[in-house]
Amino acid sequence: MTDARDIRTVERIIPAPPEPIFDLIVDPTRHRDIDGSGTVREAREPSHRLELGDKFGMRMKIGVPYAMVSTVIEFEENRRLAWQTRGPTPVGQLVAGRIWRYELEPVEGGTRVRETWDITQESPVTKPFARMGADDASRNMAATLARIEDIVTAG
Repeated sequence: MTDARDIRTVERIIPAPPEPIFDLIVDPTRHRDIDGSGTVREAREPSHRLELGDKFGMRMKIGVPYAMVSTVIEFEENRRLAWQTRGPTPVGQLVAGRIWRYELEPVEGGTRVRETWDITQESPVTKPFARMGADDASRNMAATLARIEDIVTAG
């Protein structure tokens, strides 16, 4: 049974079609632009549009710099993108597992965008610490969706 503390979802209707929104989130070089947490510094690899199975690295900073490697685990063109994060070292492979998911649904007035923070597969070592950040994750995701809207509706 999934613990309610292990999944958080926020959503926003963005007045734009799904295609430009999806194009933005499948470009890891743009993740710093949309990151509502302020922790993303820069993409390490790849610099191309993400596809199912791709791995991409991200330089991060929360107080101190660190790196993450994510694998795209769900992909449906213009509808769904999810990746699972792990640290780049052998220890990092054991102590993470968080999933970030975006779901896009065309609706009247634009696209409903859902972002989900899912720690159901997080390591038992780090899950209690991740749970302490659930409220922050919700606030940061709301900020991310606002940034996405600002970018895709500008100009």
